[in-house]
Amino acid sequence: MEYNLADLFESVVDVVPDREALVYVDHPGTGAERRLTYAELDAAANRIGHHLLDSGVRPGEHLGLHLYNGVEYLQTVLGCLKARIVPVNVNYRYVEDELVYLYRDADLVALVFDAEFAERVAAARPRAPKLRHLLQVGGGSSFTEAEAEGSPERGFPARSGDDQFIIYTGGTTGMPKGVMWRQEDLFFAGLGGGAPTGEPVKRPEELAERVAAGGSGITFFPAPPLMHGTSTLTAFIGFNFGQRVVLHRKFVPEEVLRTVEKEKVSSMSLVGDAMLRPLIDALGGPMKGTDCSSLFSVSSSGAIMSETVRRQFLELVPHVMLLNNFGSSESGFNGTATEDAGPERGFRIRVNSRTQVVDPATHEPVAVGEVGRVAQCGHVPLGYYNDPVKTAETFFERDGERWVLLGDMATVDEEDVVTVLGRGSQCINTGGEKVYPEEVEQALKSHPDVYDVLVAGVPDAKWGHHVAAVVQLRDGADRPSLEDIQRHCRDRLAGYKIPRQLVVTDAVRRSPSGKADYRWARQVAVAADR
Repeated sequence: MEYNLADLFESVVDVVPDREALVYVDHPGTGAERRLTYAELDAAANRIGHHLLDSGVRPGEHLGLHLYNGVEYLQTVLGCLKARIVPVNVNYRYVEDELVYLYRDADLVALVFDAEFAERVAAARPRAPKLRHLLQVGGGSSFTEAEAEGSPERGFPARSGDDQFIIYTGGTTGMPKGVMWRQEDLFFAGLGGGAPTGEPVKRPEELAERVAAGGSGITFFPAPPLMHGTSTLTAFIGFNFGQRVVLHRKFVPEEVLRTVEKEKVSSMSLVGDAMLRPLIDALGGPMKGTDCSSLFSVSSSGAIMSETVRRQFLELVPHVMLLNNFGSSESGFNGTATEDAGPERGFRIRVNSRTQVVDPATHEPVAVGEVGRVAQCGHVPLGYYNDPVKTAETFFERDGERWVLLGDMATVDEEDVVTVLGRGSQCINTGGEKVYPEEVEQALKSHPDVYDVLVAGVPDAKWGHHVAAVVQLRDGADRPSLEDIQRHCRDRLAGYKIPRQLVVTDAVRRSPSGKADYRWARQVAVAADR
């Protein structure tokens, strides 16, 4: 047995076959749901894996998942891993040209998609000549027929820790890129080696031994779309513990809280204020009094839960531990924010031993207080699929170890605490000073009338660029003036970081998982400036 995700999952199934593995709420509010034990989920994944092999999809080829959250998503991922077929996430918001790009860039030969996306898939498919096998979920489902045809037994060829898992990034700063992971590396970097908060396993068989020795009772709830790597990895963390995973088709705050109460959710993952704020609104309004006593932790990856919003949530649910985790598709998990992280001291994280802040040119560690880029060694990806140029720019070797250079700019202090400044690609150069949007956004979110905000740089004849704030106001709030916003920021930010332009919008655009769409924000601010 190797550190292969399918092998590890099967080893857990064998020791807790009758334990509930997955609870799926299909249409929030209707009560429609599916519940599968570990043995049932294993058999369902076997059926899809055998169907794909019987249909001519070969080990090592790539299958796209163009799906909302559901049993079929995790069932297909597991079926692919069992059959040594490489699963590839597809952003379900993509339109025809974006889909064509991803289908072709990822060399997809098979696709599982929701019926809701059938028209887009049909339009894109003729321009993706390698795509030869399609399964539709819902609406006269060919997926159901495939399940019926496939064997529920295992009987797959031997697998390897070298088998691949590809995670496509969101493409917020360019076209999406496929991050190629060896499954063994992903198990340790993205899944904590079977124990994200404890001692990683030292041999593959130890995972099942721990599950057999432990009990049940923990329920994981990845609230964002599974098409984003963090949510899928959260589900696999739950499976690695032999515990229960809860899914909703879409994020509906009131239904999320009902499920927390009904299913006694222990650990929920989400993405920043865009998901936490609607939960606060619901808890303070129509869902007031919801029993959240089972909830132990709420974690965020991909976007920061701001200090203001965290404080509001803790006033309603004071016993919960709120965790701002730091990581990426290229690195897995790097660390968790310190208690004193916030607008005054910045986004401070205690990183793992494999993470450093390095000079992007020399790849050597920077001195205390100097700005560099976050890098990680050890269990890192193989590179970007179909992109040798970007791979050469991002991955390097030092002292015989392979490293990945992330896009996040940061400093490190005497206690080895890293302060993340923001993505270098979003940095605003105004009058020779560097401004990272995340820091300004944190300050603006503490304004009582601001519900959400993105900050972008706008070309400026005098300063090169000026700082612009694209703001969504709270319902019923009076429209603030630019002077009001500047006055609010003056005690929180250096003068050159204070916004020189304010754009009020009906809604700040983010991805379904809550990640910022900075290209959109920049376009809106530039258009308003003109």
